Amino acid sequence: MARLANVSGRGAVKAFEKAGWQRAGQVGSHLMLVKAGVKVNLSVPQHKELSVGTLRALIRHSGLKVEEFLSLLK
Repeated sequence: MARLANVSGRGAVKAFEKAGWQRAGQVGSHLMLVKAGVKVNLSVPQHKELSVGTLRALIRHSGLKVEEFLSLLK
């Protein structure tokens, strides 16, 4: 299983944007991402390091697999 660690909010947003998600705005310290055809919006905290549980939940809601997300980080 791939390791999820040391991923910042900014890095996560860049990876989700590569997967087709677009910025829809910001509410406080959370950046909102939307994708056409997907009913779920992603709310990504803009922290220096995201907790593993938060990151896994965002990946699951986006419809990606952990390995796919990690390949988008590169």
